[in-house]
Amino acid sequence: MTGFASAVASVPEHSGEGADEADLSGAARAAGKGASGGVGAELRSVNSRFLDLSFKLSDEFRALEPALRELLTTSFRRGKIELKMQPQRAVESAWPQPQPDQLHSLARLEGMVQNWLPKASPLSVNEIMNWCRTAGPVAKLEEVALEAARQSIEALLEARKREGKRLVAILMERVNGLKALAEQATPLVPQAVQRQQERFIQRYQEALEAVGGSITQEAANERALSEAAAYALRIDVDEELTRLKAHLEEIARLLKKGGEVGKRLDFLIQELHREANTLGSKAAALELTQISVEMKVLIEQMREQVQNIE
Repeated sequence: MTGFASAVASVPEHSGEGADEADLSGAARAAGKGASGGVGAELRSVNSRFLDLSFKLSDEFRALEPALRELLTTSFRRGKIELKMQPQRAVESAWPQPQPDQLHSLARLEGMVQNWLPKASPLSVNEIMNWCRTAGPVAKLEEVALEAARQSIEALLEARKREGKRLVAILMERVNGLKALAEQATPLVPQAVQRQQERFIQRYQEALEAVGGSITQEAANERALSEAAAYALRIDVDEELTRLKAHLEEIARLLKKGGEVGKRLDFLIQELHREANTLGSKAAALELTQISVEMKVLIEQMREQVQNIE
C-alpha cells in the first residue's frame, strides 16, 4: 500500500564525505559532497488517477530523458510525478586554476582583436576566469545523473510507503465506524415494522367501532397484519446492510493485503455510497435517517483518502 509524497536526493560524482538522510513531512533527502561536483535530482509526486511524468532537466541531461522515463515507469503506476535535475559543482572547483596555455591563447586572441579594433576594451579578470572555466574539460555526469535518479526513486518509494501506512490506519478507522453504524441500523427496521403494525391495528379497531361492528375483529386484525407486511417489504434494508457489510469486509481485506489496490478501493467506495443512499431513501425512522447521513460522511472521507492510494 503506497500513498503519494515527495522525495529529494543528491548524489556526488565521486565518493567523498558521508551522506545524511532524514524524513520530514513525507520527504526523504540525501546529500553528499564530491571532489569535482555531482548531480542534484529532485522527485515530487502528487495524486493522480494515471501516471503523468514531467521533466525539468538542465541542458546537460536532456539526452537522458528516455532512460529516466523508463526508470520512472518501471517504479510507479499512478501519480503526477515531476523530476528536476541539475549539476552541482563543488565550491573549490567553481573557479579552476587558469592554465598557461589558456592564458597564452587568450592573450593572442585579445591582441588580434585590438589590432583590428583599437578602441576595444581590455578583458577583465572576471571575464578571463569565466572563459578559462568554460573552456576547461566537461565532466561526464550521465552515470552520476542516473544514479541520482535511482536514489530519488528509492527515497520517494519509501516516503510513499510510509504515507500509505498512515492512510491505511485512517481508512480502517472509517471502516470500523461504518460497521458500528450498520450494527446500529440492523435492529431498527423490525422495531419500525412493529410500531407501524400496532398503528394499523389501532386504526382498524377505531374504524371497526365507527361502522358499528359490520366488520369482525378477526378480519380487521388480518387486514392490519397484511398492511404491516406490505409496509415491511417497502422499508426492508436487510439486503442493503448485508451488501454494505460485505463491501466493508472486502475493503478491510484489501487494506491488509496491500499492493496496488487504489482503483479497486475506488470502486468499492462507490458501492458503499450506493447502499447508503438506498438506506436513506428507505428510512422509516428518524434514527435510520441519521445513520444514513453519518454513513455518507464517513464514506466521503474514505473517498477522499482513497484518491491518494496507488
